[in-house]
Amino acid sequence: MHPVVLLLLAAAWVGAMWLGFAVVFPVLFPATLVIAGAAALGLYYLHACRTLGPSTAKGPSPVAEPEISYRHYLLSQVWWDWWAIARTVVPRVWKTASGIVVTLTKTLMGGPWGFFALPIWLALCAGIAAAAIPAAAIGAALTVLYGAVAAVGLATWLVCVFVLAAVERLSMAYARILQTCPHPFCYEKIALPVYECPGCGARHPRLTPGPAGAFRHVCRCGARLPTTVFLGRFRLAAYCPHCNGRLPERIGRVRVEPLPFVGGPAAGKTTFMILGIRALHVRAQALDGRLAFVEQRHAQAYAIAIEEFQRGGRPAKTGPELPLATMVDIDLPGRARRILYLFDPAGEHYTGATEVESLRYLDHGEALLFVVDPFALPQVRAALTAEERDRVDRSAASSDEDPADTLQRVLNGLRSRPDRGRQKRVAVIVTKTDLLAATEIGRVPGRDDAPEGERLDGDGALRAWLDHVGLGNTVRALDQVAGEVRYFGSGLATDPDGVADLLAWASGLPADRRQPAGADSAADRGADPGGELPGTAPLRAPWPVRGRDATRVPAGYQAGRWAVLVGLSVLTVATLTGAVVAAAERFPFPYWAPF
Repeated sequence: MHPVVLLLLAAAWVGAMWLGFAVVFPVLFPATLVIAGAAALGLYYLHACRTLGPSTAKGPSPVAEPEISYRHYLLSQVWWDWWAIARTVVPRVWKTASGIVVTLTKTLMGGPWGFFALPIWLALCAGIAAAAIPAAAIGAALTVLYGAVAAVGLATWLVCVFVLAAVERLSMAYARILQTCPHPFCYEKIALPVYECPGCGARHPRLTPGPAGAFRHVCRCGARLPTTVFLGRFRLAAYCPHCNGRLPERIGRVRVEPLPFVGGPAAGKTTFMILGIRALHVRAQALDGRLAFVEQRHAQAYAIAIEEFQRGGRPAKTGPELPLATMVDIDLPGRARRILYLFDPAGEHYTGATEVESLRYLDHGEALLFVVDPFALPQVRAALTAEERDRVDRSAASSDEDPADTLQRVLNGLRSRPDRGRQKRVAVIVTKTDLLAATEIGRVPGRDDAPEGERLDGDGALRAWLDHVGLGNTVRALDQVAGEVRYFGSGLATDPDGVADLLAWASGLPADRRQPAGADSAADRGADPGGELPGTAPLRAPWPVRGRDATRVPAGYQAGRWAVLVGLSVLTVATLTGAVVAAAERFPFPYWAPF
């Protein structure tokens, strides 16, 4: 080639290089850098929308169905979402950038013109390569955004968890809420029942403010369940965590009061329990309250026993198995509410130390109902005339167990408790007083001339009589272990008001017989308070099954994802605006001057 042509080509190449690196490169490189960075951000934003936008459980970041309930979004799923975006975007950005570089290289440098296109190729490739820095900054900013959203959300969540848990514990402590199991071979004290989801039947053992949520837990079926009693947890079916036995409705909202009937065989425990239920039912109706059985079988057994009493018969003997508590739910408006666990075991369970140890419900109560058969006392039996003994045997069965021995075994068993068996209230119930009043031994001590109608009546008279017939040591032992002891005489014709007063006192209910102010009593409305038998009417409305379908993520997950997406959108707009402003300041154009 002629030297002149070579010199012209060399001059042209030098001029092209000078023009390219002096004029084109300073403009094209930053423009490429901005465009590549914006493209990376846009790609990131596109995949973030695809990951965080859908409400279905399946997607780029699938939400696995939990075994019981979903964990809080900010504890784990938020980082799985971030990782799903990062592991998708980074390879996609690298693949796109490398493909563009290869295409530019083939296009611009694939022929002789490549000697003159070197500044353009270098500006484009360098801009794309340098865009990795803002892309990494964008990724770091997104990670910071995730961390900030997670930190704020977790802080708010922790405050809610601690406040809700503290309020529930304080309210339960203030109301002295006791939760125990009424089922045989268990009788355990319960800190937190197991609750059943009304949607799918799944059992939730830790339905409290915690990792699964502060206000609501989301079941695997999508149902939203309350985490505290005052939020409605008592409206769910509850089960004992130790034996899986069904617990009464409203447990956790109403105090459970175990009332064990202590007495030997044929002492009259079942009869007095039935009389007590009837008296409390009359009292509840008179006060416009409500008494209902928790179990249908107990309502049926009570109805059968009342019919038997009306025919003049006796209740059937209690079976030898460990008792399921007769659960009675009492609601006295404006006064108090209780779930009474009435434990009426066969008297044979009190005839030996081993049998008493099996009655573990004695470990939880603060009241005892000590049922004394007066005709089981040795001095009373010895003092009866042949005619009196024959009349007593024909009228009622008598216990062969000395009440003093029965009570001593119970007190020995209670000494294993942390409080050494201390009781707040003990009621001593002398049964069969209608038969006792017809005997000579049934007179008040020091009142041998008292007529039959003035025999054993009143707390002091019964206490003195028991001391007189050989139970003095027992009376003094009760004074040592109980905060308060009351004595009560019971027969088939006993005044129901007295029975209701005694059981209300033993269970911690108010003994006020007055009607609530401004209300009409059942008697004023012409109703017979004792005529209607208590049933098993529901005492709380069931929890409604609400929530998303199991194919969609929980509402909390959706809210968390949208919060992150909104933050990402703000970041995207701010970044693009900043890039445009920076480019305008760095490369001003004449037609921008008017603005």
